[in-house]
Amino acid sequence: MPRRPIFRLDRNASSLGTEIAAMNIAAPRNADAYTRLEARFRRLAALGDAAAVLRWDWSTMMPPGGVEARAEQLAEIQAVRHGLLTASETADLLAAAGEGDGLDDWRRANLREMRRAFDHATALPEDLVIALSKATSTCETAWRAARPQADFAAVLPSLTKVLSLVKEAAAAKAGALGLSPYDALLDEYEPGGRAADIDALFADLESFLSGFLAGAIEAQKRRPAPIRPTGPFPIEKQRALGVELMEAIGFDFHHGRLDVSLHPFCGGVPDDVRITTRYDEADFTSSLMGVLHETGHALYERGLPREWRGLPVGEARGMSVHESQSLLLEMQACRSAEFLAFAAPLMRRVFDADERDPAWSADNLHRLYTEVEPGFIRVDADEVTYPAHVILRYRLERALIAGDIDLKDLPGEWNAGMKRLLGLTPSTDREGCLQDIHWYDGAWGYFPTYTLGAMTAAQLFAAAGAADPDILPGIARGDFKPLLAWLRTHVHGKGASLPTHALLTAATGRPLDTAAFKAHLERRYLA
Repeated sequence: MPRRPIFRLDRNASSLGTEIAAMNIAAPRNADAYTRLEARFRRLAALGDAAAVLRWDWSTMMPPGGVEARAEQLAEIQAVRHGLLTASETADLLAAAGEGDGLDDWRRANLREMRRAFDHATALPEDLVIALSKATSTCETAWRAARPQADFAAVLPSLTKVLSLVKEAAAAKAGALGLSPYDALLDEYEPGGRAADIDALFADLESFLSGFLAGAIEAQKRRPAPIRPTGPFPIEKQRALGVELMEAIGFDFHHGRLDVSLHPFCGGVPDDVRITTRYDEADFTSSLMGVLHETGHALYERGLPREWRGLPVGEARGMSVHESQSLLLEMQACRSAEFLAFAAPLMRRVFDADERDPAWSADNLHRLYTEVEPGFIRVDADEVTYPAHVILRYRLERALIAGDIDLKDLPGEWNAGMKRLLGLTPSTDREGCLQDIHWYDGAWGYFPTYTLGAMTAAQLFAAAGAADPDILPGIARGDFKPLLAWLRTHVHGKGASLPTHALLTAATGRPLDTAAFKAHLERRYLA
């Protein structure tokens, strides 16, 4: 899945001072200032796009010996971007552009997003940004070695340094942006997101799920147990199935790729989208849903307004909306009975399965893909138990930022939270606080967007179905055009022109709440 912080610097940019100064621009008035800002931000975007493709290559194609050279390449790109974004000329242009008088709505929104990027970038002193970048690189490397060994103690020193710097950055951003430290971190991933709003949504959802989980499991017991198809499932056939379904859904391979990486993600740029997955020859089901999940991200990127490519207003509207697009496709659409009725014959054909085998029936595949079972690993969780994983991480990271929990006590606090929320106690830290990369690579304030995205997906899918009754019948035929058309109009084509709450209100008639997500779970798991 894509993660798009406002800015991340990897090395000192001071050597660019002369270069930036040579671009001195007198502060013109309004429209001229705005035009010059567009040119500057298009250059920033082009550099960021190049870095995105280099990062994809790092995860998929680059030989191990290329790490040092690639790190230097990315650092140089980020240094140039930092110099352009935080230069005094950028500040002068923003001041001269004023409030955007005389500009249309899209350009005023673009100016707003330019200011947001500038404010985030300039909130931190250069030496702190550099120190944080180096610390997260070191910590991520330590985490990759510690995770297989379930050795939290091995990564604790480097994580301690990261957390210290993150807290320093949070305090600096809080002062500059007028937010609490945690909200300042959250705002980087979820523009306008505030912990107070998330607390209310998550408390409501936790209360509902605490009773709902037992009911869903009881209802599941009254149905036939799902039968797992037996393999092996050759990787080339799994890939062929993924490609066929991606194309049916609307993925354009003229502007994208499907490759393999350690962890599935969607990267690249809108005109060159890079999806990855991982394969298990004993079980095709997880890989396939990973492909469909990342296809949702990719369709969002491809659907962003072409006329605003390279400008902040033409980018995705934060990570809860981005996650909503992947979860809408994977959870709402592709785990539905309608989709699996369409997909089951394709699966049987690709894997040469006997159509008389009950494991390959559409009904059985639907039961398999909607099975509810609490587990330790977030990325493997079903949609009923998944919010508990996110709520746990959200509360822990808030407590760590606030200093209410000591980092050395994280494994115990994690295990206690898992026991309280899901009735499970991890046997090792690999099943617990070492399973996710986010904190170790510096992504603090990101976790709540996963469940905000799930709720947003349910609300959008319900609104789409109400607006066009042919959406679900279309999915049953393998025709995703009605769904994609609605999303292009109400979500993708809006880019970042509207704040998240306004985007969702315009699309669904109300801001985000838990009602649609609850109703979806009740229909799917209690019927």
